[in-house]
Amino acid sequence: MSFSGKVKEELAGHISPARHCGIAELAAFIGLCGTVVINRFDRYSIKIHTENLLVARKVFTLIEKTFNIKTDISVRRNVAKESVSYAVVVRKHEDALRILQAEKMIGEHPRALDEICPVSPLVIQQICCRRAFIRGAFLAAGSMSDPKKSYHFEIVCAVEEMAEKIRDVICSFGMDAKIVSRKKSFVVYLKEGSQIVDILNIMEAHVSLMELENVRILKEMRNSVNRKVNCETANINKTVSAAVKQVEDITYLRDHIGFDNLPENLVETALARLSNPDATLKELGESLSPPVGKSGINHRLRKLSEMAERVREQGGIL
Repeated sequence: MSFSGKVKEELAGHISPARHCGIAELAAFIGLCGTVVINRFDRYSIKIHTENLLVARKVFTLIEKTFNIKTDISVRRNVAKESVSYAVVVRKHEDALRILQAEKMIGEHPRALDEICPVSPLVIQQICCRRAFIRGAFLAAGSMSDPKKSYHFEIVCAVEEMAEKIRDVICSFGMDAKIVSRKKSFVVYLKEGSQIVDILNIMEAHVSLMELENVRILKEMRNSVNRKVNCETANINKTVSAAVKQVEDITYLRDHIGFDNLPENLVETALARLSNPDATLKELGESLSPPVGKSGINHRLRKLSEMAERVREQGGIL
């Protein structure tokens, strides 16, 4: 099962004991994957569609526990696409009316579909209700990438108004959710690992949160080790390149002017470098008698390189 599937499985089993939270969560389902139908006799019914059996069961349980209403579940199989879709249906007019009025989607005397409010601010006033609403929105139309590969959380909405509502609710918890249009949809998304940890906490997916944190810790440790290795490799390459250049300069001096006219300390350093081409400055300084510090040996080698450069410029004469 994918990480996104595990999160949904955990959230599907979370049933809030508070009625107002159940109403808020159901508002997300109706707004994102639900359809309100009014027949020619002005009779209402509600259908909530999903391809996830766990989500269908969650909606069924929510309606039963929150409103004490029994619903029907229909199953449709698409042989060509090898997929199954589920519809939780509230068929009775009185039951559908009671749900819609509790959700503040319609008033006491509704007249047309265009008077239906997708998500009423009254339903998501409390913090716990906003948590429930985001939980329902993710179950209805959300997905999350595998944190081992990347950090990405999104909820896909058919209409921009719903996307803006979800973004505003998420941002009310101090996060920076954004909206992007994708084909005919509007996608609310988060991309930072820390914010995805926060959204899991808000939705109360605590088991998934711990799994994600473990992945983040491992990734940060690997990144830290890689940074150190890269830094050490760069330092080694720098040291080796410098040593190779020093050996070339010293060899050039020896072959063109010899060491007879050079100061004794520079001759000593030159011979030490030729004998120990792989040694670090510290190791090279310690090999001399008496030992010379790192800065001292570096100064001597720089003087030798400067001499070699002058000899090159002057055609073999110091």
